[in-house]
Amino acid sequence: MKRVGVEESMTDVKQALEERGYEVVEMHTMEDAANCDCCVVTGQDQNVMGMTTDVPGGSVIQVKGRTAEEVCQEVDERLNYAE
Repeated sequence: MKRVGVEESMTDVKQALEERGYEVVEMHTMEDAANCDCCVVTGQDQNVMGMTTDVPGGSVIQVKGRTAEEVCQEVDERLNYAE
């Protein structure tokens, strides 16, 4: 099961990802992000928790201005492409 880290304020994205079968973890530190295949951040801060593109083994998706469905589609694309 793919693990996706999500900032704590995004409950709609978290629920949508869980419905798609992803293991979703709340990110509080870089350690949380390091254990994820992909991370979803709000995009409100340019460098949230010190991560923009430096998540080991994963990618960062910014939610800013996007729906939960659009974010889920991008997660699907990135993680399925990585397989």
